[in-house]
Amino acid sequence: MNGVLDGEIVALDRVEAKVEAYDWAFARERADEIAAHWAAISSGKPSMFNGRVMLQHRAAIEGGVFHAGYFEADYAAFMSWRDFGLPPPAIRNGFAMAALRAADGAFLLGRMGDHTANPGKVYFAAGTPDREDVRPDGTLDLAGSVTRELCEETGLTLDEISVEERWTAVIVPGRVAFMRPVAIDLPADEAREMMLARIARQDEPELSDIVIARNLADCAAYDMPPFMMPYLVHIFGGE
Repeated sequence: MNGVLDGEIVALDRVEAKVEAYDWAFARERADEIAAHWAAISSGKPSMFNGRVMLQHRAAIEGGVFHAGYFEADYAAFMSWRDFGLPPPAIRNGFAMAALRAADGAFLLGRMGDHTANPGKVYFAAGTPDREDVRPDGTLDLAGSVTRELCEETGLTLDEISVEERWTAVIVPGRVAFMRPVAIDLPADEAREMMLARIARQDEPELSDIVIARNLADCAAYDMPPFMMPYLVHIFGGE
């Protein structure tokens, strides 16, 4: 993937992504293994659904713009690819995240519930792009994904948050996290209590808790995926 290197953190003006045809050899050649793995990891978790997701097969960064091509795949194939150690050909899960920050400067992250695909993991509201994120012209609405996932997971509404235009791409093996700053005009403790009250009213909440991170010491106490700490170090270290 041209100009997209693991370990980099890149400031972006915008992300341009579109869905296109792509023959993913892994999904085709290892279909039986994928089916068996999905049966194992989804057993006892009825909320895990094998829908269609959008994965990134090409990418380049030019002049502050991240250009990416995505293709449609089964969620089961994606999870198997992830759990099998990211076998070639090289693709990435390129997803948008709401880097939610309170008025006092603390970040607000979600802890995933035990019934989800990432139980106990702590990270910003996000989701692998799916068909809901695809516009009629085939482009991928990652900006819309930021607010949709945040509002769905936390119960926040659009009038309670402000979203910046800029992005930061955190590139790690198999993933690109497109971080977008989102602010809520409340202290972290108050914002957390409000979100928890709304989550408690959800029929099938994805999150089991809202975690407050005021500094890197707070962050180190939690089980975070590999793209989270580099971003938090990047932000806290620059202040």
